[in-house]
Amino acid sequence: MNDYSADVAVVGLGPAGRAVAHRCAEAGLDVLVLDPHPARTWTPTYSAWADELPSWLPAEAVASTAQKPAVWTDHHRIIDRSYCVLHTPKLQATLSLDRVRVLAGAAVDVTGSRVTTTDGTTIDALHVVDARGTLDSRDLAQQTAFGIVVERDRAEPILEGSDAWFMDWRTDNGARPGEAPSFLYAVALDDDRILLEETCLVGRPALDLAVLRKRLHHRLANRNVKPNGQEDVERVRFSVEPPPRSLLHTGRSGPVLFGSRSNLMHPATGYSVAASLASADVLVDRFRDGDRPRRRRALNIWTVQKLRNLGLRTALALEPEMVPQFFSSFFSLPVELQRSYLSGHDDALGTMTAMLRMFPTLPSSARLAIARTIVHRTSRS
Repeated sequence: MNDYSADVAVVGLGPAGRAVAHRCAEAGLDVLVLDPHPARTWTPTYSAWADELPSWLPAEAVASTAQKPAVWTDHHRIIDRSYCVLHTPKLQATLSLDRVRVLAGAAVDVTGSRVTTTDGTTIDALHVVDARGTLDSRDLAQQTAFGIVVERDRAEPILEGSDAWFMDWRTDNGARPGEAPSFLYAVALDDDRILLEETCLVGRPALDLAVLRKRLHHRLANRNVKPNGQEDVERVRFSVEPPPRSLLHTGRSGPVLFGSRSNLMHPATGYSVAASLASADVLVDRFRDGDRPRRRRALNIWTVQKLRNLGLRTALALEPEMVPQFFSSFFSLPVELQRSYLSGHDDALGTMTAMLRMFPTLPSSARLAIARTIVHRTSRS
């Protein structure tokens, strides 16, 4: 049995864990990481709003940028905010582990100062970061998507002159009235390839991938695009909620939760990668400063998470026909408030302002659904 010690131990080597390990090592901390498959090559498509990305991330880690992505709710809109797709292999290479000790293995117990693996190895550290992601549980709200990659010229009838479709809620995907809605997501992976993806934003349970595949093909046929069966395929399924607290070490003796395992996962969108990259240096500073708490920021983060969870419950409670109207109201907000809600994980005032500004613009049925959600939540508290 081998035992190790380090300044920082990181469990999990997805984008969040790797970002923390890389930035801690760059800052001169002694870092050890644990993952069952540390050399695994990443394959998912990671995207972000360009203004979310940290300044230290090199330009080559971005594969494409849509300067003015579009949405279709009740009509066509342009979002005045740049949206980018990350270059997955270059992102992984950028987060180099050259200065990090790497162990292959799985953790069975993770506390704030020790990690124990399945073979009995222990890792003692001043700081332990748990970045193992969310649980793959159908009991948690999930996002699902099915997509294909096509050449840019074949995608032109879909793009309709737009840089990208962030959300296209038009109903030409064959979904019947009353069924859970899904939208088209269309982004450039590079100069030559476009990802066309039918997405269930959130569901408990979320739409099955076979349903999304059928809807995507139906939508593409209606827009004069016929897949040839040779396209690369992307399948997506992940929880947009962190694991229940009962399954995690919490409190003063627990590890630092990071990435999608923490409040960096936006429960209403599923986005966490950019927030994790941008927050890695916050942990570096925290570890260097002796882990002193910053109470005001912690309170803001807690408040934002509560508000975001309310947004998630609202999305789950809306009738299918209300969902596009909900996003019509959201994308009618000034872009600064959109940014606060989507990206400001410690911007309590901006998040609350965005939600309050939205509420009067929603149809009465949607406002009633939100009110019921709040009452139900309050009665359970």
